[in-house]
Amino acid sequence: MVLRTILLISAGLFLMSCDNGPSPEQLAKEKLMKMQHQQEIIEWRKDRIAKLSTPDGWLSLVGMHWLPDNGITRVGSGEANGTRLVVGPSKLGLIKVDSGQVWFEPESGASVTIDSVPSKGRVKLNSDALASPTVVGFEAGQASFIVIERGGKLALRVRNSQAPALVNFKGLNYFDIDRDYRFSAKFIAHEAGRTMEVMNILGMIEPMMNPGAVEFTKDDKTFRLEALDEGDHRLFLIFADLTSGHESYPAGRFLYAEYPDAAGMTVVDFNKAYNPPCAFNAYSTCPMPPENNRLDIAINVGEKKPK
Repeated sequence: MVLRTILLISAGLFLMSCDNGPSPEQLAKEKLMKMQHQQEIIEWRKDRIAKLSTPDGWLSLVGMHWLPDNGITRVGSGEANGTRLVVGPSKLGLIKVDSGQVWFEPESGASVTIDSVPSKGRVKLNSDALASPTVVGFEAGQASFIVIERGGKLALRVRNSQAPALVNFKGLNYFDIDRDYRFSAKFIAHEAGRTMEVMNILGMIEPMMNPGAVEFTKDDKTFRLEALDEGDHRLFLIFADLTSGHESYPAGRFLYAEYPDAAGMTVVDFNKAYNPPCAFNAYSTCPMPPENNRLDIAINVGEKKPK
């Protein structure tokens, strides 16, 4: 009888200890994981700001000029140019577009580099449709342009290391870091070669590789995001949520995740959600969130609207 009583009391104490929540060991482990995650996001933010602040980063954009489908345009900062830049000499050179190919001939006496090498005359310019677009430098290396291709159209994208957005950059605004918005997500693969038509901020529609979708659960509700692949074998997630247009940028935010592991799982950490380039300047062609990527939930982590 006494033994039975002792056993019942011991069982009761055990159940009470279980009702009191996680053990000290579990709490210590959770605290360590939270600290490690905080440090990971802090380091990620530092890297993000460093990339934004480079002389040829997104903050350095000062112009985007559409080129004729076929024909010739003079380039420079002078009024007489068909393509007038906000930086550089009055007469920089001549651009000819012929059946999708772009040729550039520097103005006599203009100090120009082609991929950091002094120009030797007329040269064919590769667009960003290739891995390495040709960089035309001028103003002693302070300014440059490349050819970009969007929706079958060609344009010059101009950079200046003294751009006001870059010179006056004061950092970024963030929501608080919250590990609850770091999800173990399931990857649902699509058929090989599948593409999705994605509209950019200029209203152009372009096909992008759509290898699959990711699913995650928050507050017992499952959410799904279509994933894109820009060719670097990462899952590119473009999304909007209930903070879009309020605390965060109206056109949505970007986020990357790794391709899934052998179990078909990946990590989607919204603490690494960031503003697209078009949040900082009017010379970007950012893709917009697909209709299915507009989440009925407030993602209260990641970057807020730019200052």
